Amino acid sequence: MTTRQVEHEIVAEAPAATVYDLIAQVGNWPQIFPPTIYAEQVEAGDGEERIRIWATANGTAKSWTSRRTLDPRQFTITFRQEVSAPPVAAMGGTWKIEPLSATRCRIRLLHDYRAIDDDPDALRWIDEAVDRNSRSELAALRANVEAVVADDGLSFSFEDTVRVDGSAKDVYDFINEAGAWEQRLPHVARVTLTEATPGLQELEMETRARDGSTHTTRSYRVTLPYHRIAYKQVTLPALMTLHTGMWTFTDDEHGVTATSQHTVVLNPDAVARVLGDDATIDDARTYVHGALSANSRATLGHAKDYAEKKR
Repeated sequence: MTTRQVEHEIVAEAPAATVYDLIAQVGNWPQIFPPTIYAEQVEAGDGEERIRIWATANGTAKSWTSRRTLDPRQFTITFRQEVSAPPVAAMGGTWKIEPLSATRCRIRLLHDYRAIDDDPDALRWIDEAVDRNSRSELAALRANVEAVVADDGLSFSFEDTVRVDGSAKDVYDFINEAGAWEQRLPHVARVTLTEATPGLQELEMETRARDGSTHTTRSYRVTLPYHRIAYKQVTLPALMTLHTGMWTFTDDEHGVTATSQHTVVLNPDAVARVLGDDATIDDARTYVHGALSANSRATLGHAKDYAEKKR
């Protein structure tokens, strides 16, 4: 069997411990790694954990489970996929964060992998995917950790919540069935939903803004019945360079708490073009927050009506 071993690296103007912490917490990955749609910890032990990842490779969305060993003293994280997604037969590697000074570090990303049946075309596909994703991940990681250190105010998170006198399953179903949103939601002008792999959706949507204008977004969504739907936009409005979100549905004895959570990174280069020459980052933050929150509240309101009529 042919095992390929490759290495990529980059230097970041950030402390090694800051970089290590961002990589160690898998919940950060959709925000810091462009290919990652969603990641979650499945099991945790003493320096060991099992994680599940949903990500794109060469434009195709895939999911796999990995085991990781974390060493915060050496700033290293080793990983090994438990069951790889075809055409990968096996995949593993190591993150190594090497301090260069108190405020600077080298980030090394090592991979080893094999293709199913040693197929040369499959190995070539994996080579391209690993190279593209590694370069993308390292560049984005550097930009994001340097932004964290700079605290430039471009990143923010918020959420909207409603109470529903119904079941979590019915609220979940309304959000999950996004292909019907064109008929169910006034602010959705057009929608296309595909789900080639159960639980992993691709959603393209044309949305109406309050001023009557429309914009098109494309997202990948991970659906986890009946409590969570996570998503990441890959085609974004001009004012954002990142938009991830989460719909959560929590049952209790009185009904359901339904929440829409957003994490956004603003695009400073688009602020004047979109909002006018005098607009500030604060203006952009207020505008984006307002637009996303209005859509979330509208969607949650319709989901509430849908679920309560089901009772």
